[in-house]
Amino acid sequence: MRGTQSINHLGHLTIGGVDTTWLAQSFGTPLYVYDVALMKQNVNLMKQAFEEFPVQWQIAYASKAFSSVAMYQLVDQLGLALDVVSGGELYTAIQAGLDPKHIHFHGNNKSEQELSFALDQGIGTIIVDNDFELDMLSELTVARQQSVDVLFRITPGVEAHTHEYITTGQEDSKFGFNVNDQTIENAVRLAQSHSLMNLKGLHWHIGSQIFESMGFVTAIKNMFGHIKAWRDRLGFTPEILNVGGGFGIQYTKEDDPIPLDTHIREIVQQIQQASEQLKMPVPEVWVEPGRALVGEAGTTLYTAGAKKHVPGIRTYLSVDGGMTDNLRPALYQSKYEAMNASKADIKADQTVSLAGKCCESGDMLIWDACLPETLPGDLIAVFCTGAYGYSMANNYNRLPRPAVVFVENGDAQLVVRRETYADLVRHDLDYTLSLSGVGNKS
Repeated sequence: MRGTQSINHLGHLTIGGVDTTWLAQSFGTPLYVYDVALMKQNVNLMKQAFEEFPVQWQIAYASKAFSSVAMYQLVDQLGLALDVVSGGELYTAIQAGLDPKHIHFHGNNKSEQELSFALDQGIGTIIVDNDFELDMLSELTVARQQSVDVLFRITPGVEAHTHEYITTGQEDSKFGFNVNDQTIENAVRLAQSHSLMNLKGLHWHIGSQIFESMGFVTAIKNMFGHIKAWRDRLGFTPEILNVGGGFGIQYTKEDDPIPLDTHIREIVQQIQQASEQLKMPVPEVWVEPGRALVGEAGTTLYTAGAKKHVPGIRTYLSVDGGMTDNLRPALYQSKYEAMNASKADIKADQTVSLAGKCCESGDMLIWDACLPETLPGDLIAVFCTGAYGYSMANNYNRLPRPAVVFVENGDAQLVVRRETYADLVRHDLDYTLSLSGVGNKS
């Protein structure tokens, strides 16, 4: 059990004091359910760790983990900044009423349109990823006579111990300026000579789902070696160090991540120590948790359907969702745990393979799920789906995306409505070309 999860007198799983069977009946399945109290607890844990140190700090929610108007409004209420990586996420944040000054704009290939939109909104910080973007931003600020604060994203040369698709800090990465490349020093010189770009500091991100702090500590040590060289050669001392996020969570019993507050303490201590060695002011410390704040707070509810027993091999239990609402098992071979939420008090003594309903053999949510005897119509809860579930949801096989509900203190609020079949064809247009014209256009 995670967060506020419990089992009530009916033997049903509850989240936030709300019966999951009632949620399924009221909002349908598949359904994403977010435990608001757990999200608040995660934020408070990080804040309390920061407050132990005499440093300036900022927590920015990495919203690619889960983006919606309601989520952004919760982030704002909790006093966090916001990290966005696209014009769409930025637009959502503006629609949610967030102060643009509290928004950081990431991304390795920002378009001129996106950068212009960010400048239109008076965004707080742009994290510049490469020299192409730097030149484009330089031209835009001059044309507008508008100043902007920037951080430079760099690759610290540290490979996190995680899946190859979600490592980002190694030297061979699509993200950021390479610290061993002359382009980063050229970029610093350009920013220093530019009257409208305020170079505030540096950003790096070493990967995701990281269980220990050594990678963060090593990256900080590496970066302070470069910071010393840049200070000596260029007179550049960063006011802000953004060490990214990637703090791991416990998807299954096999996972053993360290607590969020431990990450924060070890990061801040290392930055303090390295700053003292260089006799420089301790920079403001920024972090960007996404999964760590929302991952374990999310649970997806499914309705069990068809069951197929393959003698001597396995039993398949199909549910009414799958890779359309949780792409991670197919994309990353990610592992999850599940429960029969309508029989939560019954011993789980059977192993089944939870299959999605898409026409793909790879649409498998969990290969070995331990459940009690489960019948069609039973409610299945898959845990820790709060990060990259809804964000990666898709309409493969023309399946509508699920609804999202926030629960807290016995109340439930619908924050994203379920798509309808009508939504699926909303952007489709009729075919009007004459077949006789095919191949005649030159």
